[in-house]
Amino acid sequence: MPDELFYHKDYAWVRKLDDGTVKVGMNDFYQKNSGDTTYIDLPFEGDDVEQGETCGKIQSAKWVGKFVSPLSGEILSVNEDLEDDCTLINKDPYGNGWIMILKPSDLDGELANLMQGVALVDWVHKEIAEIDSKKQ
Repeated sequence: MPDELFYHKDYAWVRKLDDGTVKVGMNDFYQKNSGDTTYIDLPFEGDDVEQGETCGKIQSAKWVGKFVSPLSGEILSVNEDLEDDCTLINKDPYGNGWIMILKPSDLDGELANLMQGVALVDWVHKEIAEIDSKKQ
């Protein structure tokens, strides 16, 4: 999980871009835990979303769930390559497997709600412990 990114508790990551927009995707922890992505229902370009709002769906062999926007703002574009090969999320989650580009409405204010550094490490350890307890 790259240090320069910000992470939402629902497995989304945020990368700040030079033009004030952000690129968003699902983190490697999601894809390793869920298995190969089999389907994605992408959000709609032009839609406004709120931080924590469900704006798409993702399905894998083990999991069906929601794609949650980690920040509020307008969806400027979506990664249409995922419609042809949604396993890009598994193959390259922080590169070609990105999901959307967002124009945030309160970037600095809402980034404070996301995780980095020690908070991220603590969250990952908690998630691993929870997964391990379900296996027993």
